[in-house]
Amino acid sequence: MEKPKRINLALQGGGAHGAFTWGVLDRLLEDEGIEIAGISGTSAGALNGAALKAGLVADGKGQDRDGARASLDALWHSVAGVHDLRLTSWFAQFAPHNELINQAFQASPMFAWADMTSRAVGPYAYGPFYANPLQSVVETFDFDQVCADTGPRLFVSATNVRTGKIRVFDGDEINTDAILASACLPTVFQAIEMTDPKTGTVEAFWDGGYSGNPALFPLFDPALPADVVVVNINPLFRPDVPKSGPDIQNRINEISFNSSLLRELRAINFVKRLISSGQLSSGQMRDVLVHMIADDALMRDLSTATKLVPSVVTLQRLKAAGRAATDAFLSAHRDDLNTRGSVDLEQMFG
Repeated sequence: MEKPKRINLALQGGGAHGAFTWGVLDRLLEDEGIEIAGISGTSAGALNGAALKAGLVADGKGQDRDGARASLDALWHSVAGVHDLRLTSWFAQFAPHNELINQAFQASPMFAWADMTSRAVGPYAYGPFYANPLQSVVETFDFDQVCADTGPRLFVSATNVRTGKIRVFDGDEINTDAILASACLPTVFQAIEMTDPKTGTVEAFWDGGYSGNPALFPLFDPALPADVVVVNINPLFRPDVPKSGPDIQNRINEISFNSSLLRELRAINFVKRLISSGQLSSGQMRDVLVHMIADDALMRDLSTATKLVPSVVTLQRLKAAGRAATDAFLSAHRDDLNTRGSVDLEQMFG
């Protein structure tokens, strides 16, 4: 039997759009020719990564693919507030087009009110009535499994509010607060505060997407494979210049949450150029093989509104799109894995 191709996964954040990543992971887990060695996740990517890791190690060996798929299903059923999304999937085919659903959410008086309130009134204004709705979801994770030595290495990123620097949690550092910090949108959630064990200082954290969405550098460990598969859920390119207020805000959000990823990809491209020109050897710096799974056409039909509102129809379509995108990726680039990168970084930054 051919040796499995070992890869690392870099999972972006993007609220409910993380259901696309759910579909990607669901399809990868079906393929026994792929082995996941490392995971770096931010925000929704951190939740997906934790669910994936916990499910994989449920057998004590890190090989429980069915357990991982069930763990991811449970996560997204919990996010949707539906016991079994399959029971709602039949009407997805009859629902309006994604762009119309997105427009309906954006035009909704309730969404407009919530959006305006979040800009004018911070989450601290709710006093004793404040509750983080993700806490009950994250607390269901078995952190003995999430932090287990077996299975893929997991890295979770958050942004230090005071310094603006990225904080990467690894191993036993990953707990409920670390994942909540990674997914802490500051206009919606109160900052997550944790005591730094080295200094004793209480630090506050916001969403990791501001400083690493996701962070790639933890995956450069020599013990991990050179291949990094980025699951991108924030469109890198939009052909049209936004004109309306919501469209402008949405594109600002996308650019902001892609900027750290693009910086790291540019650095990888720079190193690859030095290696190819002979100015560096691959032994001096890691020659990272970059791949990407995305569906920008689908994501351009959606916006911040559908990120914040986990509609069961949208979640179903995102999962299906993630599976389809992974099918296409494996058909086109399976032979590239462990051999060469499939993202043309020169063209991206040319």
